Amino acid sequence: MCGIAGYINFNDNFVRDKEKHRRITHDMTKTLYHRGPDSCGEWIGEHAAFGHSRLAVIDIEGGIQPMERTVAGYQFVITYNGELYNTAELKNELLQYGYCFTTSSDTEVLLYTYIHYGTRCAEKLNGIYSFCIWDSMRQRVFMCRDRFGVKPLFWSKHGDGYIFGSEQKAILAYPGMKAEVNTDGLCEIFAISPARTQGVGVFNGIEELRPGRYMVITRSGVSVQQYFKLEGKEHTDSYEDTVETVRELVTDSIKRQLVSDVPIGTLLSGGLDSSLISAVGALEMAKKGQQLSTYSFDYKDNDKYFKASSFQPDSDAPWVKRMAEAFSTNHTYLVCDNDILLNTLDECVHMKDLPGMADVDASLLYFCRRIKERHTVILSGECSDEIFGGYPWFRSEKAFKTHGFPWCYDLEMRKDILLPEVEKTLDLDSYSRMRYEQSIAETPTLESDSPEEKRRREISWLNLNWFMTNLLDRKDRMSMASGLEVRVPFCDHRIVRYVFNVPWSMKNKDNISKSLLREAARGILPEDVLMRKKSPYPKTHNPNYEKLVKERMLDTISDRNAPLLSICDYDKIAKACSGEFDYGKPFFGQLMAGPQFIGFLLQVNEWLKHYRIRIV
Repeated sequence: MCGIAGYINFNDNFVRDKEKHRRITHDMTKTLYHRGPDSCGEWIGEHAAFGHSRLAVIDIEGGIQPMERTVAGYQFVITYNGELYNTAELKNELLQYGYCFTTSSDTEVLLYTYIHYGTRCAEKLNGIYSFCIWDSMRQRVFMCRDRFGVKPLFWSKHGDGYIFGSEQKAILAYPGMKAEVNTDGLCEIFAISPARTQGVGVFNGIEELRPGRYMVITRSGVSVQQYFKLEGKEHTDSYEDTVETVRELVTDSIKRQLVSDVPIGTLLSGGLDSSLISAVGALEMAKKGQQLSTYSFDYKDNDKYFKASSFQPDSDAPWVKRMAEAFSTNHTYLVCDNDILLNTLDECVHMKDLPGMADVDASLLYFCRRIKERHTVILSGECSDEIFGGYPWFRSEKAFKTHGFPWCYDLEMRKDILLPEVEKTLDLDSYSRMRYEQSIAETPTLESDSPEEKRRREISWLNLNWFMTNLLDRKDRMSMASGLEVRVPFCDHRIVRYVFNVPWSMKNKDNISKSLLREAARGILPEDVLMRKKSPYPKTHNPNYEKLVKERMLDTISDRNAPLLSICDYDKIAKACSGEFDYGKPFFGQLMAGPQFIGFLLQVNEWLKHYRIRIV
């Protein structure tokens, strides 16, 4: 993976002052060096300037960017972040049309795919990507993002030009851009975060190119088109055929994503999703006489303090050992201490450009850094629960009856911490309801759907477009902070498109969570692993973390000029830090309870301070 940045202005000629624009592009790209530490480069054209920081995975020597090609006398230039998993098929197709390749990189294949197919190129791609292409023939810039937003892409209209970047920080590095946030931005932070509304960049003037869309910039302005969307269709396959199709799609996606010119490994928690990816990966590598490397996460002293709950029925360690032995993987156990969790909170904000999932982000950032010491590419089990219905809210009566996001029923904890005048101005309930209603209005449904099935489609839609995109964004930012590429085989559009229309009676056969995927994995995984109950990303159960995070917060607000206190009430924060937390009532998802809420507020303070944000 990589970092991309640049800007476009049809009313200027950048070539006249090439060095000036090279410096600007370099400064923007420099903010993304963590994403691509292997090389960097800039390209300055008449009306466009592109920057690229590269993480070399395929064709280490030949894939340097920005990449230029000339066809029929016209110049085409690409800056690209991502991986294509159907490179071989596309290349063979293009060879038949007479294109010649000088590298084995997917970048060259992607560029020629655009040259040949134009805007229709997006429909041909299987992968995770965001890219920008200068097209001298049509005098336009083409920007595109993958179907589910695995790879980020932000943009801004600035004066009579446009700026883009993999992360908001690259756009903020452009001369004249200011870190400002209005009431809608604050509502994103306090009503929606750590999720984020698709298309919203939170900072004033910064937008996100939504997943499954491409954007064309010409002298006339901007046009955004959706090239991929899910559709509601009748599912006519038998259960047996459905199981077989899922098995074929999932195993094919995993095998495609094992292709790399650098060593590859997997994350292994011992749960269904990571175990299936690791099993297929280990079996494929064994055919080549190679051993798969696997990694698992835990926290210091978790074995002493772990308490089973409905969200986390058991710990991962025994299941990890079971899988590593069953498939003879080269396994590494990674352990994180509470001090690291606390001390990494601020850096997570710098990487994400926003407050996030507190210690859940911090631990992932730390673990990714440790993995990067040995590997550059890792496969992970994200997205399976959103696709196959693994979360509790897919079957919760409360989720079916609540007019709101099922991972965040109650905003009271968030509202109560605000200054009274801020709470009144923001009106978090109205903002959250507005975003929720906008989203469910997009849900593809069928006239034949029963009210229950219609609601289940809405919950599925919300998960795919909110919860999944949040976890993908988190995984991208925390992994790319170390130049670690994480691939997500379940997030293959073929899988999502097919499974979206599979009825719940098949997904949840015999009232067994994710029974469809379990049945598809039968014969690949050991039976006990196959039937293990869902347990989410691990968190620390050490009570000392709560103590540490409270102490850090009290120390932070002892400075009455702390930026957080311009929004939040000192007395209410102090009171929260003096009481006992209700761990059974998360403020977001399944993991984020009281300690994580205080950690989140610490991240809000760092965000306001580090970016010197002006509230407008």
